[in-house]
Amino acid sequence: MKASVAIAQFPITWDIQKNLEAVTSLLADVQPDEIVVLPEGALSGYGADLSPLEELQPATLAHAMDRLAELAQRRAIHLFCGTLLCEHGVWSNAALYFSPGGTRWTYRKINLAMNERGRLDAGPGLSTLRIQLAGGPVTLGVQICREIRFPEQWQHLADRGAQAFIYLTHAANPSEPAGVWRSHLISRAAENQRFVLAANVADARQHCPSTVISPRGEVLVEAPTGQTTIIRTTIDLERSANWYLGQRRQDLLKLSYDIGVSGHAN
Repeated sequence: MKASVAIAQFPITWDIQKNLEAVTSLLADVQPDEIVVLPEGALSGYGADLSPLEELQPATLAHAMDRLAELAQRRAIHLFCGTLLCEHGVWSNAALYFSPGGTRWTYRKINLAMNERGRLDAGPGLSTLRIQLAGGPVTLGVQICREIRFPEQWQHLADRGAQAFIYLTHAANPSEPAGVWRSHLISRAAENQRFVLAANVADARQHCPSTVISPRGEVLVEAPTGQTTIIRTTIDLERSANWYLGQRRQDLLKLSYDIGVSGHAN
């Protein structure tokens, strides 16, 4: 089954209304049934310094989320958007899904960055999301930013039926070596034989591309660094496979774990 995907890359500020206007403008030409991915913190704002979080108004954020839900319904798209999210007075780093039919789903980042710890709460777990495209149902897994460094989380999602990964990041750290995070994206795609749909902030310092990568690790399309743009392609989800996952020596992994726990072989 084929699916049309669109990855939006744009500068993100701590002004919710400005971010919302940027998203609305960028998505003016999206097509019905497209899977659209926006970066981490695209709605609320985000940065290494999270002190502006103290000034964010949850009511303003909730209103902006409603506008995005309306946009997804009006454009008949499957919209993924990153935002800091306040629920019951507690903030988390979240990826929101807005369906063409008006339903919503939330993934909360489970592996928080060091600047997030003490300010944000980690999510409760990893779960997949099943969406309904025109050609049929698709199961997706979602990960956020530094979770690219934890391949076991991606493998867990693949084991639970994810046919593709949605990846949202705000990666613009000049101290990171060039190309490393791009390599991580290729590895997560190839080792799990799943598509990776990745959206990053538009920033001249970005060290991770906005891109779509095939289950073979091929870069199908990639946004220019720092530019405000949307990149598009069509993916064939029939290319997702379990060839490598099915060859894992889980018997040895279990034996090693049992020895480590007990201190001797049984």
